[in-house]
Amino acid sequence: MSDTSNTTLANDTTTSDREKRIVRTSVLGIVTNVLLAAFKALVGIAASSIAITLDAVNNLSDALSSVITIVGTKLAGKAPDKKHPLGYGRVEYLTATIISVIVLYAGITSAVESVQKIVSPEVPDYSAATLIVVAAGVIAKVLLGRHVSAVGKQTGSDALVASGSDALSDAILSSSTLAAALVYLACGVSLEAWVGAVISAFIIKAGLELLSETLSQILGERITPELAERVKDLVRQEDGVLGAYDLILSSYGPERLVGSVHVEVPDTTNAEQIDALTRRIQQRVFSQTGGKVIIATVGIYSRNSNPEVSGVRNRVARIVMSHDYVLQLHGFHLDEERKAMTFDVIIAFEAPNRQAEFEQILGEVRAEFPSYRVQATLDADISD
Repeated sequence: MSDTSNTTLANDTTTSDREKRIVRTSVLGIVTNVLLAAFKALVGIAASSIAITLDAVNNLSDALSSVITIVGTKLAGKAPDKKHPLGYGRVEYLTATIISVIVLYAGITSAVESVQKIVSPEVPDYSAATLIVVAAGVIAKVLLGRHVSAVGKQTGSDALVASGSDALSDAILSSSTLAAALVYLACGVSLEAWVGAVISAFIIKAGLELLSETLSQILGERITPELAERVKDLVRQEDGVLGAYDLILSSYGPERLVGSVHVEVPDTTNAEQIDALTRRIQQRVFSQTGGKVIIATVGIYSRNSNPEVSGVRNRVARIVMSHDYVLQLHGFHLDEERKAMTFDVIIAFEAPNRQAEFEQILGEVRAEFPSYRVQATLDADISD
């Protein structure tokens, strides 16, 4: 079996293990939340406690979220096919979106119910059993939240991380419910509806934050500086590579990033050497990232071997880098025979007018080198 086949097989095994861990953790969440919801619903109704009843509804929505996480993970794990050649990994983002909508809906309905109870209050009737159930729910939610969050971070599952954070928030809110009960027993002051309103506000906030995060992922986010540097470092490790630039990675799920990179090579490198280099880069990045990063395209920049060109390059660099919003100059090449100069400039998104800044730079370089035909490309600050 070839190295590529072995790597692919290992990646498939890793993906399968990841899926199993997510499913097991989600099943644990379902069982825990259903049991808590059942107990809290019975206690809430018996004690006429709106806060405890809302806690039960929240647990039920958490259980539904876990079911959706399982379904989404299974769908995301489907093998690539003709219709979706890069796989179904982005289903996980849709799963997280659905969960955020459920959380948001639960928060809004809870808020409406709480306001109604504030307007028309009911006197709660707490018992020792009520307090024990609520206290047990707090402990269960803390343990569940910590476990689910940990597994979510280890597997790269945003849905699990969100569920874990939600569970820890629920523990805090359940603690406030317990505190309200103790206040009523000690002072005879009912804070039930107000605590319910606070719980609702937190649930709505969590839903909005989760929805914002998942929509941002669907739109496409900048890769982390750590990942960008790691991939570029792997590319630069190949013999013949003088620099790595313009790394673009698009997410097709938590476990699959596909993109391109430009490499700078000596102008004496021939087509056969470039072909071999490109294949080595793709294989190295794929294997060293556990199959997570796929470099589909490797672009080539040719660096002049003539030492006299370095003086021209330095003069151009001084002009370009003197502008405040310029982040990088790369891909410089000088064709003395054709009197042509080419280079790329990265201008920060913070620049008031990137295009105007670029045209000013181009004008200054052309003025400095009137005998050359200057062509430049305005690059975006896509990755660090």
